[in-house]
Amino acid sequence: SVNISILIVAVVIFLLVLHHNFLGLSDFLKRELSDSNPLGLQPIDFIPAVPQRLADERNDKEISVVIAASDERLGGAIAAMNSIYHNTRSNVVFHIVTLNDTADHLRLWLRNTALKNLRYRILDFDPRVLEGKVQVDPQKADTLKPLTFARFYLPSLVPHAEKVIYVDDDIIVQDDILELYNTPLKPGHAAAFSDDCDSTTNKVAVRGAGNQYNYLGFLDYKKETIRKLAMKANTCSFNPGVFVANLTEWKLQNITKQLEKWMALNVEEELYSRTLAGSITTPPLLIVFYKQHSSIDPMWNVRHLGSSAGKRYSPQFVKAAKLLHWNGHFKPWGRTASYTEVWEKWYVPDPTGKFSLIRRHSEAYEAK
Repeated sequence: SVNISILIVAVVIFLLVLHHNFLGLSDFLKRELSDSNPLGLQPIDFIPAVPQRLADERNDKEISVVIAASDERLGGAIAAMNSIYHNTRSNVVFHIVTLNDTADHLRLWLRNTALKNLRYRILDFDPRVLEGKVQVDPQKADTLKPLTFARFYLPSLVPHAEKVIYVDDDIIVQDDILELYNTPLKPGHAAAFSDDCDSTTNKVAVRGAGNQYNYLGFLDYKKETIRKLAMKANTCSFNPGVFVANLTEWKLQNITKQLEKWMALNVEEELYSRTLAGSITTPPLLIVFYKQHSSIDPMWNVRHLGSSAGKRYSPQFVKAAKLLHWNGHFKPWGRTASYTEVWEKWYVPDPTGKFSLIRRHSEAYEAK
């Protein structure tokens, strides 16, 4: 009877411990699901598991890829993700940053097409995070694209990753993204970009195009604040449409706060160049990463396909490129850009038909 009593006590203690652990796990999961990031970068959708048959075919390497997806360019993000997914055996998790009114459209597109096996997480970006940091012309308020700043907030978007890849929505990947992910970053460097003035892209296509590919093209060197930085105006700029980030280093150096500081200073002092390059996301990155970034293989960001320079590429060069980037005015979903047939190969039609209407509007605009 003594042994039975001891056994009963042991079972009761075991059940109490199990119950306590279950409650703790329950509370943890509730916090994970309900915690709202102060930046408004709140997960609103997540597919956590790879189907078993696909898991058997793919290796264990998990790669976090961040991409922004605005409604009027959603087809671009879809094609980009499709090309990445089908050219790697790694377990890619897409962290798709969008605005709240786009999430339902995106979710339908992913669930009702061949993309249903993608692993993804949809994040709602709150534009209010940009208040006081971006100068908005009242007459051109609709030209502000909040999602272009999502790349500034990578640690908030992917809080548990040590390393991520960021890509724009106007790209197509033709090789295994694992190679880009494995880009070596020098000690103390939080990111690796493709430099403009010595890239394969510019050697092949852009020489003599009349554009600027240095810091002078993005920053106003007449302003004392810029001159005090002692950054040489002829320093080669870099393209932030594709880059690899070491988030451990990013957090250590508080890169996001540094970027926000220069955004706010620009609102006060208008530090960006008005006459040359038009990007308002590139200047703060150029300042913060001045001589403090590593380089990616230029074939992993073959760009300018969205401008006249892209027409200079040979079909052989385009085929050899690991990543094609249609930066510039003409996007591949508008059909007037170079090598749109490559983009069409990876585009998955919108089951709602909404993006088809946007494409027709875009083509009519470009034809004018």
